[in-house]
Amino acid sequence: MKSRLALLLSLAAAPALAHHGVAGVGAAAIEGPGAPVESATSAVLPEGGTLLALKIDHAKFARGRLARPDVEGDYSRFTMLGIGHGFTPWFSGYLFVPHNVKADESGGFRTRGWADVSVLGQIGFRHDGKAFSLVPKNESLDEMEDWHFTVFGGGTLPTGRPNTRLPDGSIDPGMSTGFGNPSYTLGLTATKMITPKLTFNAEASTLWFQEYRYATDYTTGLRSTTRFGRETRLNGALTWRAHTDAERKLRTDLVLEMQYLKLGRDVTDGVGEQATGGRMLYAVPGVRVYWDKFSLAVGVKKAIWKNLNEQRMQQGAEGLEKYRLLFTASMLF
Repeated sequence: MKSRLALLLSLAAAPALAHHGVAGVGAAAIEGPGAPVESATSAVLPEGGTLLALKIDHAKFARGRLARPDVEGDYSRFTMLGIGHGFTPWFSGYLFVPHNVKADESGGFRTRGWADVSVLGQIGFRHDGKAFSLVPKNESLDEMEDWHFTVFGGGTLPTGRPNTRLPDGSIDPGMSTGFGNPSYTLGLTATKMITPKLTFNAEASTLWFQEYRYATDYTTGLRSTTRFGRETRLNGALTWRAHTDAERKLRTDLVLEMQYLKLGRDVTDGVGEQATGGRMLYAVPGVRVYWDKFSLAVGVKKAIWKNLNEQRMQQGAEGLEKYRLLFTASMLF
């Protein structure tokens, strides 16, 4: 039984993206608990297993909110390539390489390029109703129904380009493809199979940035410093196993995620930036399909509530998207 389950427990990681293109971790099993489209989950990779993953997050922003349409954001597209490896039954490591595209509404200017590489680690636990233990090498179906938890953390390496210049020679940190300094993330997950077909998943995580001094702005002749606001996430999801074909190793899940995001205010030269930061709640309905060791997921992300700082002045920021289209694909070796 356990050897058969080990073969069926094909984990498909689904990296999550912050608004700057930073990765998170997540995984899902063909047999056992389901997984959200975007939020991190409590499944770790099998020992010795290697995972390849792709995620695309396309954010289309509402237009016409500002008096100067030439500075309004049109869309951002975050593409993430990732590789993960199960070093032990309870510890997985990940490396993510992001590529970002950010376009304004002026009809011509956009920035694109490889962004900061992310390195993350994930430790898995389970609770059998009596005590906590590290995830064992092989789990039975009964053991999969226990509460599962993970702790994950890591950071970025400053491999992107922080000093991307606009056509007039100025530097807009929000349009750059790098932070200049490492950023750090830390999070917790909890997952529980409520029934054989219904899975509950929760994630709490935070992401914080360091201050960076940018190159000389040609329009002012000055060098400014910026620290992006801290990001705090509280996510919950329900996954319903809608269809399973054991002979073809095929499974389809319907997913509904609710994601709360609190963004701190950006700080420039020690002063909080106007029209940055706030709180918002997203709904993410989606579908995840598993076939043998492959996984595909599609979702639509939409803000259903927001309370932004100086909201009438904000544009091209979280909470003000028309929509976000999410796509993930992964394969385990």
